Amino acid sequence: HKGTRKEPVACVVLKEGQGVAGDAHADCATHRQMSLMAEESVQKMAEAGLIVGPGDFAENMTTRGISLVSLPTGTRLAIGEGAVLEVSQIGKECHTPCAIFHQVGWCIMPREGVFARVVSGGLVRPGDVIRIEGQHDRA
Repeated sequence: HKGTRKEPVACVVLKEGQGVAGDAHADCATHRQMSLMAEESVQKMAEAGLIVGPGDFAENMTTRGISLVSLPTGTRLAIGEGAVLEVSQIGKECHTPCAIFHQVGWCIMPREGVFARVVSGGLVRPGDVIRIEGQHDRA
């Protein structure tokens, strides 16, 4: 379901133009096929007193060591076995305050959640290196 916490898995299949196979956002021909959150952003919420970890913000993928929010839209990220994502949106408007917002009065997702389209499908596993391939010029 959309907006529900995600559990870590051994691998995921990303489908071109769709998202994570089996995810609620898959098969949506939108620019928000996948959601990403930096582990560093999750840590900010933990420091605010919440017991949170990867997947707790309903993100499909949690990254480490990349300042996701500083990437311009159009930036391509190569991950795992052939997968390529293209950053399509930084942050989102939350129309309904989530449980986290109700607990601490704020949430990181509206400012630091990142969305992407799947440009090329492939297999992705925890620990895969993410390579920033630069900004794609959409003419």
